[in-house]
Amino acid sequence: MISPDELLSAMPFAGATGLVIESASAEEVTGRLPWAPERCTAGGVMHGGALITLADSVGAACAFLNLPPGANTTTVETSTRFFRGVRGGDVRAVARPLHTGRTTIVVQTDLYDGDGRRVAQTTQTQAVLLKP
Repeated sequence: MISPDELLSAMPFAGATGLVIESASAEEVTGRLPWAPERCTAGGVMHGGALITLADSVGAACAFLNLPPGANTTTVETSTRFFRGVRGGDVRAVARPLHTGRTTIVVQTDLYDGDGRRVAQTTQTQAVLLKP
């Protein structure tokens, strides 16, 4: 089994943003991204792009853990709904597979603030890329 640190090291951009993967299994991947001024828009609200980076990265890790041996994956579609702003603390991500098929994997990632309130929900489709 691959460790959370190994998953994160495979995604250099995610690591550069300050994202942390806390736990990782085929059934669920969790991670977090701390609030920081450089991740904000006007008014000190965490930027939607930072939130999507968290959701996409944790969701991609979940998809990767559901691949058949020797396959790889890439995001082909993402849909995010935002419910509230984040003005401090960590945002926690929980990604779970909704569908693990032969050609696609669909993952839902829920983002929560420090009080456990849902901040956003992302559903992404990942292509299953088989090596020739």
